[in-house]
Amino acid sequence: MTAPVQPLTLATEAGTGGILLWVVLPYVSIAIFVLGHVWRYRYDKFGWTTRSSQLYERRLLRIGSPLFHFGILVVLLGHIGGLVIPKTWTETAGISEHTYHMGAVVLGTVAGVATVGGLAILIYRRRTVGPVFSATTRNDKAMYVSLALTIVLGLSATVAANVVGGGYDYRETISPWFRSIFYFQPDPDLMSGAPVLFKLHAISALLLFAAWPFTRLVHMLTAPVGYLTRPYIVYRSRDVQLGARAPHRGWERTGS
Repeated sequence: MTAPVQPLTLATEAGTGGILLWVVLPYVSIAIFVLGHVWRYRYDKFGWTTRSSQLYERRLLRIGSPLFHFGILVVLLGHIGGLVIPKTWTETAGISEHTYHMGAVVLGTVAGVATVGGLAILIYRRRTVGPVFSATTRNDKAMYVSLALTIVLGLSATVAANVVGGGYDYRETISPWFRSIFYFQPDPDLMSGAPVLFKLHAISALLLFAAWPFTRLVHMLTAPVGYLTRPYIVYRSRDVQLGARAPHRGWERTGS
């Protein structure tokens, strides 16, 4: 009589590389993301800013910034819906898999194109406008490269799998893996069958989140709540006669 087959260990199933990428890296990234923001807020409050360059140039900024922020907001909401909300929940709500898939692909592609287009305009502006480029640090350059790489990989994965290819349901593999991290029961095997572009997108996103607290991206976690309770600011108009004539000297001659 043969002994019952024992389940393989996590390391045997996923391999060392799989453990490092899909178990260790996510927790390291989350830890740096949280602790890095705490450190930044405590020791660099005055550096917690977008370091706006609006004063240097406005025409391109008025086009690129809204386009990028609209696209990235839709992309973020789409990721939250796809990764956090289980597939069974949408099915229970009466949303079929075909309807969800078509909506996610169409909206995700449009939002991705808007995000890439807006980011391209912002990068072009930063490189070609002299004062803006002069105000760009090495940290900014690294942030733009990392952000652009993550966005382009995500858009490429969506187009390659669902527009060019035969389709890929990431909610069967990537989404459960993502949720398993927060259950503290990470399952790296779920990522083993994911397409390469999806894996590269996930890795680049984890690295981006690890670098996030040390870049200007911290402004995304800031809301101007203080403005709601800030005292009124009184503005007084300037006297029309002020400065109309030269001021008197400290003394004037009275006689010849």
